[in-house]
Amino acid sequence: MLWVIAEKRNYPHPVWATYKQWAEIGAQVRQGEKAAPVVYVGSYVKEAETADTDDETRRYLKRSAVFNVAQVDGFEVAEPERPALATRLANADSFIKNTRAKIEYGADGAMYRPVSDTILCPDFDRFLNTSTATATENAYSTILHELTHWTAPEHRVNRPHDNNILSDRAFEELVAELGAAFLCAALGITPQTRPDHAHYLASWLMALKNDKKAIFRAAAQAGKAADFLRALQPVTTEAEAVAA
Repeated sequence: MLWVIAEKRNYPHPVWATYKQWAEIGAQVRQGEKAAPVVYVGSYVKEAETADTDDETRRYLKRSAVFNVAQVDGFEVAEPERPALATRLANADSFIKNTRAKIEYGADGAMYRPVSDTILCPDFDRFLNTSTATATENAYSTILHELTHWTAPEHRVNRPHDNNILSDRAFEELVAELGAAFLCAALGITPQTRPDHAHYLASWLMALKNDKKAIFRAAAQAGKAADFLRALQPVTTEAEAVAA
Protein backbone atom coordinates (compact mmCIF):
# COMPACT_ATOMS: atom_id res chain seq x y z
CA MET A 1 0.00 0.00 0.00
CA LEU A 2 2.80 2.40 0.86
CA TRP A 3 4.63 1.63 -2.40
CA VAL A 4 1.54 2.62 -4.37
CA ILE A 5 0.99 5.80 -2.36
CA ALA A 6 4.65 6.81 -2.61
CA GLU A 7 4.54 6.30 -6.38
CA LYS A 8 1.33 8.34 -6.80
CA ARG A 9 2.56 11.18 -4.58
CA ASN A 10 6.11 11.07 -5.95
CA TYR A 11 7.81 10.54 -2.57
CA PRO A 12 11.56 9.89 -3.08
CA HIS A 13 12.21 7.92 0.15
CA PRO A 14 10.39 4.91 1.67
CA VAL A 15 10.57 6.31 5.21
CA TRP A 16 7.30 6.38 7.18
CA ALA A 17 6.21 6.93 10.80
CA THR A 18 3.12 7.83 12.79
CA TYR A 19 2.45 11.40 13.89
CA LYS A 20 3.57 10.48 17.41
CA GLN A 21 6.76 8.77 16.22
CA TRP A 22 7.76 11.82 14.17
CA ALA A 23 7.11 14.06 17.18
CA GLU A 24 9.25 11.85 19.42
CA ILE A 25 12.34 12.53 17.27
CA GLY A 26 11.66 16.24 16.99
CA ALA A 27 10.02 16.29 13.56
CA GLN A 28 6.69 17.95 12.77
CA VAL A 29 4.12 16.76 10.26
CA ARG A 30 3.13 19.77 8.16
CA GLN A 31 -0.40 21.09 8.50
CA GLY A 32 -2.81 19.72 5.92
CA GLU A 33 -0.74 16.64 5.06
CA LYS A 34 -2.79 13.50 4.41
CA ALA A 35 -1.86 10.31 6.23
CA ALA A 36 -1.50 6.89 4.62
CA PRO A 37 -3.18 3.85 6.15
CA VAL A 38 -1.19 0.78 7.23
CA VAL A 39 -2.36 -2.43 8.85
CA TYR A 40 -0.43 -4.27 11.53
CA VAL A 41 -1.02 -8.01 11.75
CA GLY A 42 -0.47 -9.36 15.25
CA SER A 43 -1.32 -12.33 17.39
CA TYR A 44 -1.73 -13.31 21.01
CA VAL A 45 -2.28 -16.51 22.91
CA LYS A 46 -5.52 -16.97 24.80
CA GLU A 47 -4.98 -19.33 27.66
CA ALA A 48 -7.18 -22.37 27.87
CA GLU A 49 -10.17 -21.94 30.17
CA THR A 50 -10.12 -25.57 31.27
CA ALA A 51 -7.57 -28.33 31.56
CA ASP A 52 -9.32 -30.21 28.78
CA THR A 53 -8.60 -27.53 26.14
CA ASP A 54 -5.40 -26.13 24.62
CA ASP A 55 -4.19 -22.58 24.52
CA GLU A 56 -5.53 -20.78 21.44
CA THR A 57 -3.57 -18.43 19.19
CA ARG A 58 -5.69 -15.56 17.96
CA ARG A 59 -4.78 -13.05 15.29
CA TYR A 60 -5.83 -9.45 14.98
CA LEU A 61 -5.50 -6.48 12.61
CA LYS A 62 -4.68 -3.00 13.82
CA ARG A 63 -5.01 0.03 11.57
CA SER A 64 -2.59 2.94 11.89
CA ALA A 65 -1.96 6.18 10.03
CA VAL A 66 1.56 7.09 8.91
CA PHE A 67 3.25 10.02 7.20
CA ASN A 68 6.16 9.97 4.77
CA VAL A 69 9.38 11.83 5.51
CA ALA A 70 8.53 14.16 2.61
CA GLN A 71 5.53 15.37 4.66
CA VAL A 72 7.47 16.51 7.72
CA ASP A 73 9.80 19.29 8.76
CA GLY A 74 12.81 18.80 11.01
CA PHE A 75 14.12 15.53 9.64
CA GLU A 76 16.39 14.81 6.68
CA VAL A 77 17.16 11.40 5.21
CA ALA A 78 20.91 10.84 5.22
CA GLU A 79 22.07 10.13 1.69
CA PRO A 80 24.84 7.50 1.64
CA GLU A 81 28.11 8.71 0.19
CA ARG A 82 28.76 6.99 -3.10
CA PRO A 83 32.27 7.42 -4.49
CA ALA A 84 32.31 8.12 -8.21
CA LEU A 85 34.14 5.29 -9.91
CA ALA A 86 33.81 6.75 -13.40
CA THR A 87 36.50 9.26 -14.35
CA ARG A 88 35.65 12.27 -16.48
CA LEU A 89 37.61 12.44 -19.74
CA ALA A 90 38.08 15.93 -21.14
CA ASN A 91 38.20 14.89 -24.80
CA ALA A 92 35.06 12.74 -24.51
CA ASP A 93 33.17 15.42 -22.58
CA SER A 94 34.14 17.98 -25.21
CA PHE A 95 33.02 15.66 -28.03
CA ILE A 96 29.63 15.09 -26.38
CA LYS A 97 29.14 18.79 -25.61
CA ASN A 98 29.95 19.83 -29.17
CA THR A 99 27.08 17.73 -30.53
CA ARG A 100 24.68 20.09 -28.70
CA ALA A 101 22.43 17.14 -27.91
CA LYS A 102 20.15 17.80 -24.94
CA ILE A 103 21.22 15.35 -22.22
CA GLU A 104 19.40 15.22 -18.88
CA TYR A 105 21.36 13.49 -16.14
CA GLY A 106 19.87 12.04 -12.97
CA ALA A 107 17.57 9.50 -14.64
CA ASP A 108 17.17 5.93 -13.41
CA GLY A 109 18.20 4.53 -16.79
CA ALA A 110 19.50 5.61 -20.19
CA MET A 111 17.33 6.22 -23.22
CA TYR A 112 16.78 8.53 -26.19
CA ARG A 113 13.30 10.08 -26.12
CA PRO A 114 12.31 11.05 -29.71
CA VAL A 115 9.22 13.04 -28.63
CA SER A 116 11.32 15.61 -26.77
CA ASP A 117 14.53 14.89 -28.71
CA THR A 118 16.22 14.36 -25.35
CA ILE A 119 18.73 11.85 -24.00
CA LEU A 120 18.16 10.66 -20.43
CA CYS A 121 21.14 9.28 -18.54
CA PRO A 122 22.06 8.36 -14.95
CA ASP A 123 24.57 10.52 -13.11
CA PHE A 124 28.21 9.47 -13.47
CA ASP A 125 28.40 8.21 -9.88
CA ARG A 126 25.77 5.58 -10.72
CA PHE A 127 28.07 3.73 -13.11
CA LEU A 128 30.08 0.85 -11.69
CA ASN A 129 32.92 -1.41 -12.72
CA THR A 130 31.80 -4.68 -14.28
CA SER A 131 33.57 -7.86 -15.31
CA THR A 132 33.81 -6.59 -18.90
CA ALA A 133 34.43 -2.86 -18.50
CA THR A 134 35.45 -0.08 -16.14
CA ALA A 135 32.93 2.38 -14.75
CA THR A 136 34.39 5.03 -17.09
CA GLU A 137 33.92 2.82 -20.13
CA ASN A 138 30.39 1.94 -19.06
CA ALA A 139 29.47 5.60 -18.57
CA TYR A 140 30.79 6.90 -21.87
CA SER A 141 29.71 3.93 -23.97
CA THR A 142 26.19 4.39 -22.58
CA ILE A 143 26.11 8.08 -23.52
CA LEU A 144 27.61 7.41 -26.96
CA HIS A 145 25.09 4.60 -27.51
CA GLU A 146 22.24 7.03 -26.87
CA LEU A 147 23.94 9.72 -28.97
CA THR A 148 23.93 7.26 -31.87
CA HIS A 149 20.17 6.81 -31.38
CA TRP A 150 19.93 10.63 -31.36
CA THR A 151 21.31 10.76 -34.92
CA ALA A 152 18.44 8.67 -36.34
CA PRO A 153 15.76 11.35 -37.10
CA GLU A 154 15.15 12.63 -40.60
CA HIS A 155 16.79 16.02 -39.96
CA ARG A 156 20.03 14.26 -38.99
CA VAL A 157 21.09 11.07 -40.78
CA ASN A 158 17.53 9.94 -41.60
CA ARG A 159 18.11 6.30 -40.67
CA PRO A 160 15.88 3.87 -42.61
CA HIS A 161 13.17 2.03 -40.66
CA ASP A 162 11.62 -1.42 -40.92
CA ASN A 163 7.85 -1.83 -40.74
CA ASN A 164 8.32 -4.77 -38.38
CA ILE A 165 8.56 -3.28 -34.88
CA LEU A 166 10.73 -6.05 -33.41
CA SER A 167 13.23 -6.18 -36.25
CA ASP A 168 13.32 -2.36 -36.44
CA ARG A 169 14.15 -2.19 -32.73
CA ALA A 170 16.76 -4.92 -33.07
CA PHE A 171 18.40 -3.20 -36.04
CA GLU A 172 18.43 0.19 -34.31
CA GLU A 173 20.08 -1.31 -31.22
CA LEU A 174 22.73 -2.93 -33.42
CA VAL A 175 23.44 0.45 -35.00
CA ALA A 176 23.62 2.21 -31.63
CA GLU A 177 25.97 -0.34 -30.07
CA LEU A 178 28.26 -0.39 -33.09
CA GLY A 179 28.25 3.41 -33.11
CA ALA A 180 29.23 3.44 -29.43
CA ALA A 181 32.01 0.94 -30.10
CA PHE A 182 33.36 2.99 -33.03
CA LEU A 183 33.30 6.22 -31.03
CA CYS A 184 34.80 4.68 -27.89
CA ALA A 185 37.72 3.47 -29.98
CA ALA A 186 38.12 6.81 -31.78
CA LEU A 187 38.09 8.77 -28.50
CA GLY A 188 40.52 6.40 -26.82
CA ILE A 189 37.98 5.37 -24.18
CA THR A 190 38.34 1.69 -24.96
CA PRO A 191 41.86 0.46 -25.70
CA GLN A 192 40.68 -2.95 -26.92
CA THR A 193 37.62 -4.84 -28.09
CA ARG A 194 35.15 -5.14 -25.24
CA PRO A 195 33.24 -8.39 -24.56
CA ASP A 196 30.10 -6.54 -23.46
CA HIS A 197 29.73 -4.91 -26.90
CA ALA A 198 29.93 -8.38 -28.46
CA HIS A 199 27.37 -9.82 -26.03
CA TYR A 200 24.96 -6.95 -26.69
CA LEU A 201 25.32 -7.25 -30.46
CA ALA A 202 24.79 -11.01 -30.29
CA SER A 203 21.54 -10.62 -28.35
CA TRP A 204 20.04 -8.37 -31.04
CA LEU A 205 21.44 -10.41 -33.89
CA MET A 206 19.31 -13.27 -32.59
CA ALA A 207 16.23 -11.17 -33.35
CA LEU A 208 17.56 -10.72 -36.89
CA LYS A 209 18.75 -14.29 -37.39
CA ASN A 210 17.03 -14.53 -40.78
CA ASP A 211 18.82 -11.43 -42.04
CA LYS A 212 22.35 -12.57 -42.85
CA LYS A 213 23.48 -9.10 -43.88
CA ALA A 214 22.07 -7.27 -40.85
CA ILE A 215 25.43 -6.75 -39.17
CA PHE A 216 26.92 -5.24 -42.33
CA ARG A 217 23.97 -2.91 -42.88
CA ALA A 218 24.07 -1.90 -39.24
CA ALA A 219 27.81 -1.22 -39.41
CA ALA A 220 27.27 1.02 -42.44
CA GLN A 221 24.58 3.00 -40.62
CA ALA A 222 26.71 3.21 -37.48
CA GLY A 223 29.53 4.62 -39.59
CA LYS A 224 27.18 7.31 -40.94
CA ALA A 225 26.08 8.16 -37.40
CA ALA A 226 29.67 8.40 -36.17
CA ASP A 227 30.61 10.58 -39.15
CA PHE A 228 27.64 12.85 -38.44
CA LEU A 229 28.71 13.30 -34.80
CA ARG A 230 32.32 13.92 -35.80
CA ALA A 231 31.17 16.55 -38.29
CA LEU A 232 29.63 18.51 -35.41
CA GLN A 233 33.05 18.97 -33.83
CA PRO A 234 34.96 22.22 -34.37
CA VAL A 235 37.53 22.13 -37.15
CA THR A 236 41.08 21.77 -35.84
CA THR A 237 43.82 23.38 -37.87
CA GLU A 238 47.10 21.55 -38.52
CA ALA A 239 48.96 24.02 -36.27
CA GLU A 240 46.48 23.40 -33.42
CA ALA A 241 46.80 19.65 -33.86
CA VAL A 242 50.62 19.86 -33.63
CA ALA A 243 50.38 22.07 -30.52
CA ALA A 244 47.99 19.62 -28.88
